[in-house]
Amino acid sequence: MTKNQIKCVGVVVKPNHKEAWETACEMSDWLKRRGIKLIGRPHDENEICPVEHVGAAEFGEQADLIVVLGGDGTMISAARLVGNREALVLGVNYGSLGYLTEFRIEELFSALEAILDGSYNIDRRELLDVEHRRGEELLGKGRVLNDVVINKAVLARIIEIEVSLNDLFVNNFRADGLIVSTPTGSTAYNLSAGGPIVYPSMNAVLLTPICPFTLTNRPIVVPDTAAINLRLTNQSDGVVLTLDGQIGYQMQTDDCVLIRKSPLTFNLVQPPNRNYFDVLRNKLKWGR
Repeated sequence: MTKNQIKCVGVVVKPNHKEAWETACEMSDWLKRRGIKLIGRPHDENEICPVEHVGAAEFGEQADLIVVLGGDGTMISAARLVGNREALVLGVNYGSLGYLTEFRIEELFSALEAILDGSYNIDRRELLDVEHRRGEELLGKGRVLNDVVINKAVLARIIEIEVSLNDLFVNNFRADGLIVSTPTGSTAYNLSAGGPIVYPSMNAVLLTPICPFTLTNRPIVVPDTAAINLRLTNQSDGVVLTLDGQIGYQMQTDDCVLIRKSPLTFNLVQPPNRNYFDVLRNKLKWGR
């Protein structure tokens, strides 16, 4: 994508973060001088400069480039706004970890200049499409960047989840829950539950049981071409399906969750002076 192709930039700002909004205001002026439109989603009560606010569908249709000013949680919420156009995404870290928002604030405008000049590299991240079904009824659907989790509530018993890949039975997992993770999400909940770190460009999906009843139930790495079906098989109150830890659905016995690789990708602009292992060493404090 070149300068002539970027007509509209969308900004997603970390909620209730004054410094991030100050940066958004600077960016608004910078883009206006170059004849580029800026839109925002959603409105924030701490907003200190005028940004045109649009609905989620319009945001995905209009934005050629999305700038995320926040942390990984803000970036994950932005993944639901990309739409079908696969806009470029530039993440500026105003959070704590910053696995996905890799650019520092002082790098923002030089990065924007490089993008407008067409001088950048893209890190294409896998997305998963998810459906929650009860019999023939579709209860909800979404797209995730990190993970799909079936989890029990605090007072719920161990739950049983039947897992199938391409209609082939894999196992009945008895555990506190199950994580289905992309390679991007391998450093999130999956890592906390004992799952492996997987390089982001790998064509894989991770199945990681949470505190399994049987210790031989270990994480499994499967091809991302597989259609994954999860079915809650036992009676247990308070079981919740969560998408990227931000959207939740209550589950009942025999509810199914269908997971497939999305035809779309999440296209992160890469910092020119860092790589994935630099991020891991820094964020996980390897060797310290």
